[in-house]
Amino acid sequence: MRKHLLAAMAGIVGGILITTQVAAPLIAQEQDREQSVYQQLDLFGDVFERIRAQYVNDVDTGELIQAAINGMLSSLDPHSSYLAPEDYEDMQVQTRGAFGGLGIEISQQDGMVRVIAPIDDTPADDAGVEPGDVITHVDGESLMGLTLPDAVELMRGPVGSEIIITIVREGEREPFDLSIIRDTIRIQAVRTRIEGDIVVMRLTTFNEQTYDTLQSELDEAVDELGGIDNLRGVVLDMRNNPGGLLMQAIRVSDAFLEQGEIVSTRARDNAEGERHNATAGDLIEGRPMVVLINGGSASASEIVAGALQDHRRAVVVGTRSFGKGSVQSLIPLRGDGAMRLTTSLYYTPSGRSIQALGVAPDIVVPQPQRGDIGDEDDEARPPRTESSLRGAIGQQDISDDERRMMEEEERAAEEVARLRDEDYQLAYALDILRGLSAMNGGQ
Repeated sequence: MRKHLLAAMAGIVGGILITTQVAAPLIAQEQDREQSVYQQLDLFGDVFERIRAQYVNDVDTGELIQAAINGMLSSLDPHSSYLAPEDYEDMQVQTRGAFGGLGIEISQQDGMVRVIAPIDDTPADDAGVEPGDVITHVDGESLMGLTLPDAVELMRGPVGSEIIITIVREGEREPFDLSIIRDTIRIQAVRTRIEGDIVVMRLTTFNEQTYDTLQSELDEAVDELGGIDNLRGVVLDMRNNPGGLLMQAIRVSDAFLEQGEIVSTRARDNAEGERHNATAGDLIEGRPMVVLINGGSASASEIVAGALQDHRRAVVVGTRSFGKGSVQSLIPLRGDGAMRLTTSLYYTPSGRSIQALGVAPDIVVPQPQRGDIGDEDDEARPPRTESSLRGAIGQQDISDDERRMMEEEERAAEEVARLRDEDYQLAYALDILRGLSAMNGGQ
């Protein structure tokens, strides 16, 4: 018994010694890290005091601290930043759908200010700004070396005032200037039109209005068609949609899904990740869908495209999307400002990361430049058909109903040809949707 007791005590002592030997270095490492952090903070304080005391001009200490905070955040990634009180207020207004400015979504890559997408029917869109454009100068002042908030500040100005931005665009040999008149930006989140028996829904952004507007306009379009039975399908056009609110993207995806995961987010601590699932109910009762995307489709629009693609609910057409798959949390700070901090990444239902990869379309369809489609000589030449041949046998016994049907088919063909000239990608999407409907038995 005594031997067993001694053995147990020896085991306990040995365990304490092992624990102490393992824990002591870890504690020492943690203390070293904390000491290093305090030393760096002391260094920051020393630099700050020297600037205040010795810089050639007087400095605003508040602006100095803001610049230090923003520099710290912007060094992490292109989307983390500090929002001064007025910037924070502007951002809250933007999510409600009205604000002043040019109407472009921009990011910073390798020190350059790059356009993600212009917003439909805004001064930037009207002036011809395109996704992928690099803005190098504003009113002759270089943006090189400026933080993204500083670049945005340069672009701000009174409504009605002119701004000259210098653009570098792929395919253009020289930079060029664009004149833009600043205006109040009022975003119409959803625009709807009917092409035959297909509803085309253009989503320009994901703000607080997006889902409710989509639902109400879809209901109106279905009523105009005479009921859901007359609806062939829906085209969801999210080209040049720079994104917006996560919950709006989830609700739009859920509108067309019956079940399954929509999107998941994963943070540094896996326990903090979230999964968002669809609820029962499909607004168009399973009718075919085509989603249109391009290089200006980012963030929330990529979530919708990825979810509908992974669930095989829609065919995705166009070109690869932008690839912004990171989640920014907006954290209010003292002094009425806020911090926008990247806290997690988006993943599609199949586990694909959107970040830097984007969503690849099922069918790649570039948008041709105007004038690339067709040949003017071919269009001017009359069609060569059986009826154009000399002495061809005519259709003497055609009925009035058959003649009306032929005329309707001809009008539909002319409408498709017109649309193909105006918007090749959309015309392609409509063709695909008609094919899907025919395969499903004309539902």
